[in-house]
Amino acid sequence: FEAEMIVPHEAHDDFGQHAEASITFLRYTLALAYRENDSPVSIGPLEIVKEELVHINRSEASRHILFPHRYTPWRKSVVLGQRRGGPFISTEEREDGRAIKLHQDRGGGRPFARSATDLPRTVLSAANAAENPTALLARREMQSWYLLQLEPSALRQPDELTAPAHLGANGAHLPATLYRLAKTPTPKTNGKTAGEPVARVYSEIANRLADLIDDVSDLWIEHDEKRELLTLYIKDRHGTALPARVLSDGTLRFLALAVFDRAPEGQQLLCLEEPENGIHPGRIPAMLDLLRDIATDVDEPIGFDNPLRQVIVNTHSPAVVSQVDDASLLVAELKEDRRDGQDFKRVCFSCLPDTWRTKDQERTSIVPKGKLLVYLNPTVSANGQRPNPRKRRVIDRPDMQLYLPGIKA
Repeated sequence: FEAEMIVPHEAHDDFGQHAEASITFLRYTLALAYRENDSPVSIGPLEIVKEELVHINRSEASRHILFPHRYTPWRKSVVLGQRRGGPFISTEEREDGRAIKLHQDRGGGRPFARSATDLPRTVLSAANAAENPTALLARREMQSWYLLQLEPSALRQPDELTAPAHLGANGAHLPATLYRLAKTPTPKTNGKTAGEPVARVYSEIANRLADLIDDVSDLWIEHDEKRELLTLYIKDRHGTALPARVLSDGTLRFLALAVFDRAPEGQQLLCLEEPENGIHPGRIPAMLDLLRDIATDVDEPIGFDNPLRQVIVNTHSPAVVSQVDDASLLVAELKEDRRDGQDFKRVCFSCLPDTWRTKDQERTSIVPKGKLLVYLNPTVSANGQRPNPRKRRVIDRPDMQLYLPGIKA
């Protein structure tokens, strides 16, 4: 596994100690293998073959960040620090076996070295704020990678007053998260939380939701002291208050993402599976606009209104694929391969030609246009067979043929 990442400049370790990275652009490499085992029952545990954490200096950043962006102010605000020493984590082959070393940020001192043979976990997991702040920031960055699998049943639930005030991976604690957002001072409110600033947060979320549903005029969180519950309500244009338990799946998912967009604890990688689920096809552009807004704007500096975020989604929907930016698209395919006399299948990510992704010529695969066209026009018969004359599909209607993509009358 290998990941190049821009990490936050500061964070805290497990004991609350403050840490600042000496440099924020890093590459982490981890190679695993099955340990040799003579037992006929077990194939043996995993062992670490290689673990490495190295820096990428600002002078090298342009060769690694291939997508279009502005050096000033975006890259200058996220690629911080400079390092002249060696790696933060290294692997060394010795006579007595392989060793993984965790080096101190400031140089000097003996590195923390452990035999790779019996390591129960990565060396990165032992980093602390005092001696290894940059390695700690790399660990914190990877811990923040978030897989959202929004479940309507979790989104519909009210919260107790003591519930966690952050959105769970399944969408749990939506009322508590929105209530906390409305009550938390921000740079925009100059530290004030009462009255108008609270209403403005609810109004902004409601306006975003109106991009998906026309019949939304307001939303709020009901704070019930007697039952000690926080309940989400939406008001339609007729003035009817609707609790979260009666809202549609698509509405709740869109609302959760709108709240996530406003959350101030910002810098992370967000992974989302099939965001179009429960969304009317005509509203998919609004969903994609919201996901673009969650991701960092590479033309503006990082700050409260522009956190360092990346969004990765997977989809099977032609409606989504046809609407995304061409440079953002990667097509995942299984391909046959052979190594060391063994046949296996591997995943290959292919991009469209004439985009910035083709700059990495060594690792770039181009998706065939014919394959993509068939995918984008699933209603067109791929084998050329005529449909059953006794059953007329929607696509076969003469009054529809002229308006469907890829169909010729």
